[in-house]
Amino acid sequence: MKPVVAIAGATGHLGKHVASAFLSPPLCSHFSEIILLSRQDTLSPQVPDSRCEVKLTTRKYDENNLAAALEDVQILVNTVGASGHEFKEKLLRALPETEVEVYFPSEFGVDHYIHDFPHLEWDQKTKHFNLARQLTPKVKVCRVFSGLFLEDSIGPWFGFDTKNGKYESVGSPHTPISFTSLDDVGRSVAALCALPKEKIPDVAHLAGDTQSISEIAGIMKDAGAGQIDVTEISLQKYKDATTAQTSWYPASYLRFLMGENRINHTSTGLGNVNELVNADQKLWKWGSLADLANQERGTPWKDFPWPPK
Repeated sequence: MKPVVAIAGATGHLGKHVASAFLSPPLCSHFSEIILLSRQDTLSPQVPDSRCEVKLTTRKYDENNLAAALEDVQILVNTVGASGHEFKEKLLRALPETEVEVYFPSEFGVDHYIHDFPHLEWDQKTKHFNLARQLTPKVKVCRVFSGLFLEDSIGPWFGFDTKNGKYESVGSPHTPISFTSLDDVGRSVAALCALPKEKIPDVAHLAGDTQSISEIAGIMKDAGAGQIDVTEISLQKYKDATTAQTSWYPASYLRFLMGENRINHTSTGLGNVNELVNADQKLWKWGSLADLANQERGTPWKDFPWPPK
C-alpha cells in the first residue's frame, strides 16, 4: 500500500512548495493520497499534475480536532512557521492517538543542534524534537536541514547590499555556505517520504548549491551586477555582540554561522543526502546561485527597503 501523507502548514512560505512537490511527477506516484492541512478557512488552490493519479484532499484543522485531522495518515510533514510553536506542540501531542509512522518536524533551516549558544527560536525546535522522542518513541523522526533558502538569502539582512554593490562578510569571505531553493526543499522532502521507512535517515542535510561570499560576488558580477566590493569584519567581535542577549531573530546569528563554516553541507562540512534524494540529478536539477543571479540580473532584493522602517 502506498502511504498517505499530510502536510501541516501547506499554505505557508515553505509549505506551498512542499505541497507542489508531492503533487508533481514522478514523486506523486509514491503516494496514495496527499492531505493538505491548514488553519485558514480557505486553502491556496493546489492541483495535482495531470500525469498524477494521487488523490488530493484538503482539511481544515485546529487545536480541537488534531487527531481527527490525521486520520488514516502514515506520514506527517510539519511546515508550520516560526510563529506556531504552541500549535506545533499540540499537534505533536496528538500523534500518539494517530497511525502516523514517520514525522518530519518543522526544521528546514540550519542545523542548530551543533550550536554553542542559545537562541529562542532554535531552542524551541530542539525542545520540540526532544518531546517527539519522548511522546512517540516508535515514530521515525527525520530532521531536514536545508541551509539557507536560495531565494531569500542574497539580501542586505545577510550583508549582501546588492543595490550598492557591497558585500560584508562576518569572518572569511572564502568560507563555503550551502543554499537550497524552496522548490528543491519540497522535492527533497517528498523524495525522503518515498523511501521505505527503514531507509529514511534521522538527519538529512541538503545542499542545492554551495558557494562562498567571494564566489557569490563573482557570480552576481557576471550576471550583470558589475563590480562588487567584498569586505570582512571580525567574526568573534560580531558573534560576541550578537549573542550578548538572546533573540528570536536569526539573521545576525546566521551571518556569523556562515563564517564559522557551520552552514557548509558538503563533504568538507556537515555532509548531505543529495544523492539519496536525487541520485545524479535524475529527478531534477538543483537550483543554483547562478540561476538566481541570471533571474535577477545579479542584484537580488535590490529594491527591498533596508533597514525596514
